[in-house]
Amino acid sequence: MFSAETYKKRRQILKEKLGSGVVLLLGNEDSPMNYKANIYHFRQDSSFLYYFGLDMPHLVGIIDIEKDEEIIFGNELTIDDIVWTGPLPSIKDLAAQVGVEQTMPYKKIDKVLHAAQAERKTIHFLPPYRAINQVELSKFFNIPFDAVSQHASVNLIKTVIDQRAIKSAEEIVEMEKAVNTSREMHIAVMQMAKAGMTEKELVGKTIDIAMTHGGHLSYPAIMTINGQILHNHHHHHTLESGQLVLGDFGAETSMRYAGDITRTFPVDKTFTDRQKDIYNIVLKAEVDCIAALKPGIAYQQIHLQAASIITDGLKALGLMKGNTEDAVEAGAHALFFPHGLGHMIGLDVHDMEDLGEDLVGYDEQIKRIDQFGTKYLRLGRRLEEGFVLTVEPGIYFIPDLIDQWQSEGKYSDFLNFDKIATYKDFSGVRIEDDILITNDGHRVLGDRIPKTIEEVEEERGRLG
Repeated sequence: MFSAETYKKRRQILKEKLGSGVVLLLGNEDSPMNYKANIYHFRQDSSFLYYFGLDMPHLVGIIDIEKDEEIIFGNELTIDDIVWTGPLPSIKDLAAQVGVEQTMPYKKIDKVLHAAQAERKTIHFLPPYRAINQVELSKFFNIPFDAVSQHASVNLIKTVIDQRAIKSAEEIVEMEKAVNTSREMHIAVMQMAKAGMTEKELVGKTIDIAMTHGGHLSYPAIMTINGQILHNHHHHHTLESGQLVLGDFGAETSMRYAGDITRTFPVDKTFTDRQKDIYNIVLKAEVDCIAALKPGIAYQQIHLQAASIITDGLKALGLMKGNTEDAVEAGAHALFFPHGLGHMIGLDVHDMEDLGEDLVGYDEQIKRIDQFGTKYLRLGRRLEEGFVLTVEPGIYFIPDLIDQWQSEGKYSDFLNFDKIATYKDFSGVRIEDDILITNDGHRVLGDRIPKTIEEVEEERGRLG
């Protein structure tokens, strides 16, 4: 964890921005896989981590702004616990590590909350994304289970987003660790993949490296020869000569900061000419869009820039036609690029998405465009110094989508369906990096990860 001063400063800023009321931040609980004692890997709530730093289950934090009082609620271990876990620090000692002086048993939460309600204080809480926390909030406030999120504090949500969106210098250090571990994972996969291997063997290597560095994967790995399936988590296919492998995966550090990197490479040691043609369009979109990043520019504009670059490239190959600006405005490019260019990243791989995607990624000036493909853009707002985001353009040939649009005659002024049909066996290409917005531009986080044709083929050449 960071120093106690870091967490104290974060909570102080939160108190100053909210101004009044009581903030209730729930940590996460252990979650059983198939019976109570057999649990999934524990993952703490990211907002609780941000303000209270303690990475263990069954904790709650309360901040009473008027009283300037902070309390961590949790239960001390009994001897029945210790025989299974060994001795662990007390709740009081843990709280001291993050600058909190007062602790109480978990069962005291009700009493404190009821006292605050009796004093007519506003109690702020965030919308729950886990059912157990939804149950707890329902009990605390006597709210119907299905209505809990409707009572979440919009003021707290917006304040947390404003604060967490700007990454501090120490957070950037941690995120570069995540990216550099992700780099090691990607290079290892590039160097070991060969025809006859299965996708799951490659996934196993990524997990091995992530855990060796003290963390885990930051999200379930996408490792697939079917890159046209955007979130493909099936890993049972065998690699064959002539195919591409799309690997979208990243490491989470021991402090839970995420990396999110995508690379695409051939199963063979070199790309075919057709693979190079598509790959280089995606690479140009990624490189040019990264070069345009700076404070004040709307990321929605950068997304549309990527769409234009992809359209120009596909026109040169005879897959698209017509005026580029008109094609993008109509949404014809989304046949090949049906997702957003990127998203915020930090303690969550889609940072703060649990707080509301539009609240994180948009604002009063820039609204989501309700058009297939572009409507999936998670980040559209103007960029600010301290944001960290992904840039991840792609080109995909999705047979079902191609068939549907062709049968409907959709965008026939811009799409050459006869030529497109010859690419239905292509799969897809995506390239992604994590970018920090600086005061005068941007910086790609971490050491360079091979991504030009020459760099990728050099790594593939290291295959025995």
